[in-house]
Amino acid sequence: MLKGQCHCGAIHYEMPTEVLHHSLCHCTDCRRHAGAPMVAWAMVPAEQLHVTGQPAIYHSSEHGRRHFCAACGTGLFYVNEEMLPGMIDIQTATLDDPALLQPPTAHIQVADRIAWMREVHTLPSFERYPA
Repeated sequence: MLKGQCHCGAIHYEMPTEVLHHSLCHCTDCRRHAGAPMVAWAMVPAEQLHVTGQPAIYHSSEHGRRHFCAACGTGLFYVNEEMLPGMIDIQTATLDDPALLQPPTAHIQVADRIAWMREVHTLPSFERYPA
């Protein structure tokens, strides 16, 4: 089992190491909710996710439900029973060690991708802040 939590530690969770898929979502809803240019999600059957603490739920669309920590605001889970009954998506950047999960296998919702994200991998990299 993999373990994760929100930023403040009020909500903890455990999920299986085997997931149905792990992808990077570029949709506008994910970007706005996370305040990030994309969000990594792993999908598992909902009964395989074990949560300690009580996430708040935001109705982000007609059928979409985003679960987050009400104390610190960390986005954690996404459910859409209309499209994906019995499934839950987990924001994999909230895992204690995201590297233990299989790497993402796809970019999704790229129709909404920010144009500069297409080439972001070509930017210079620094271990910490540049001098």
